[in-house]
Amino acid sequence: MEIPVMMDLFARGESPEVLFWVGCAGSFDQRAQRITKAFVTILHKLDIKYAILGKEEMCTGDPARRAGNEFMFQMMAYQNIQVLNGYGIKKIVTACPHCFNTIKNEYPELGGTYEVIHHATYLQELINQGRIKMKEDGMFKGKKITYHDSCYLGRANNIYEAPREVLAALDAELVEMKRCRSKGLCCGAGGAQMFKEEENGTIRVNLDRSKEAVGTGAQVIAAACPFCNTMLTDGVKNEEKEEEVAVLDIAELVEKSMI
Repeated sequence: MEIPVMMDLFARGESPEVLFWVGCAGSFDQRAQRITKAFVTILHKLDIKYAILGKEEMCTGDPARRAGNEFMFQMMAYQNIQVLNGYGIKKIVTACPHCFNTIKNEYPELGGTYEVIHHATYLQELINQGRIKMKEDGMFKGKKITYHDSCYLGRANNIYEAPREVLAALDAELVEMKRCRSKGLCCGAGGAQMFKEEENGTIRVNLDRSKEAVGTGAQVIAAACPFCNTMLTDGVKNEEKEEEVAVLDIAELVEKSMI
């Protein structure tokens, strides 16, 4: 795939409609790379002028700050802000709620103020504008889908409707888990927990959440966060349901269903 890089656009005196912030998971994790590809495929199909930072993109510093390393967070943040401001970036779209929350809510006090949109909201806008059109007989039509609310998208930023509206456009049957929306349960990866061993307890958080998702009878567990995707995929494997239940990002669902 030909992916436009900001450095090249800038050298030609061009500016993108949106900057796609890929994030660490979307860049390096093999599973999350499929989410990145799905979202980029949508952008290509719609002829949206976008770019990525490529090698100039650093981690936003979210895990460092959550783990208590404020110095490392500020170092990473300042470097990213310098790059973004240097290019005059105004609008950023990202598929990671952690990147979304950090750039939107925590970068402004360090001098980085941008319009930051999570890809769930962005996809919903494109569907509402009629730019994304779904197939009449899409592969998810009539299927049961349950949606897992990411902590940083839901409780931290109050985004509950956008991903559900995207799923509604698939003509699927949305079945909610008992713990959803503002009462949703964490996947177990937030707050830098993704990168450390869990404390002693009776059950792993992701196994508890996955059990609840599988219990809805859904054939698809939809997520809007690469961390959630990883944790739920592991949980579904633990339930030995990977043949019957797919864990997919909403970008993948849209990409597979659009005309």
